[in-house]
Amino acid sequence: MRQSMTGFASGQGEALGLTWTWDLRSVNARGLDIRARVPDWVDGLEQSLRAAISKRLARGNVTVSLRLQSTTAENVQELNEAQLDRVLTAMLRIEAEAMARGLSLTASSAADLITVRGVMDAPQQSTDPVELRTILVADFAAVLDQFIVSRQTEGSALVDVLTGQVDQIAHLVGQADDVAQARKDEQAEKMRAAMARVMDAQDAVDEQRVAQELALIAVKADVTEEIDRLRAHVEAARALLSADGAVGRKLDFLMQEFNREANTLCSKAQSSALTTVGLELKTVIEQMREQVQNVE
Repeated sequence: MRQSMTGFASGQGEALGLTWTWDLRSVNARGLDIRARVPDWVDGLEQSLRAAISKRLARGNVTVSLRLQSTTAENVQELNEAQLDRVLTAMLRIEAEAMARGLSLTASSAADLITVRGVMDAPQQSTDPVELRTILVADFAAVLDQFIVSRQTEGSALVDVLTGQVDQIAHLVGQADDVAQARKDEQAEKMRAAMARVMDAQDAVDEQRVAQELALIAVKADVTEEIDRLRAHVEAARALLSADGAVGRKLDFLMQEFNREANTLCSKAQSSALTTVGLELKTVIEQMREQVQNVE
């Protein structure tokens, strides 16, 4: 099933005297970028979460967060004085370097320091990290399933939007073809009239050269190839939308090809009717390109 790169899921759990809350979300990205915010003291947890996510996703900027809290009143957060000293020392060095370079930094507050990882510790010596990791990884599986469903639901809606836009493009390409066919006789007549005027105005005219120039003008005004390629791109887009796996990058490339042909169509239009259709076509292509950015 097609997935969007936008998704969200959350979950809660409790075991070993701890409660926890999961937060898993993602937005679009060129590749798969996983950011984990989990307690350092649970050895191997981050690696396990990354591995689980990588097996299920191909693209997206994914952030997974875990908040652990003890259920016992005495097990509260404590100040890690060693880490605080390191942070303050680093801040002094940064401020001194900034002043030396003529830069002014915003003053930090105590609230800012508390949020720095490691400054406030929640002692968990009584909890077995290995056992806890096993429990957390198993609990995360359900959150990840919920997350995938979220992306698939978004992806299904996205496919409906993209399919409608592809249909719009196909309809506009058909209109462009109709306009181009209707103007052929008119263009041919204009060329014949132009050639007759040139022949009448000059005593000695190279008829072959004039014919070549008119043929070149006709070729430059012909949009048959552009329309054929646009139709081929429409079929390619439909095939990708119904294909399995991650196709977002292929669709993104295809949108560039759509836009290239639409630009050429407009530049060769030489008629207000065809220009109007070409501009409408470019508008729909741009709208579709924006939606494609969210496809995995």
